[in-house]
Amino acid sequence: MPQDVKDEVGHALRIAQQGGQTDYAHRMKGNLRQVTEIVVDEDSDTYRAMYTTELPGVIYVLDAFKKKAKKGIATPKVDLDRIEQRLKAAGLHYEEHGAPEPD
Repeated sequence: MPQDVKDEVGHALRIAQQGGQTDYAHRMKGNLRQVTEIVVDEDSDTYRAMYTTELPGVIYVLDAFKKKAKKGIATPKVDLDRIEQRLKAAGLHYEEHGAPEPD
């Protein structure tokens, strides 16, 4: 990802850690309602990053990628399936380890 995109994603994640949400992040639908998607446009490309929103005290970044489809805005099923698998793994990790203790 270009540095400007990394900066925008990092900013959105920092806001999420503080309990907020940027205007270029939105909740997913369906099986992925526990996931928020960050969408960043750079030049003629679109980049996406997905993170968890329902595990108190932590944020798991589940995926980040350059959108390759030139038609439509929908996230491809293969990407959605991968994100859903990672969400399940994050939930299991959280159950085992929980949120970190505050400093």
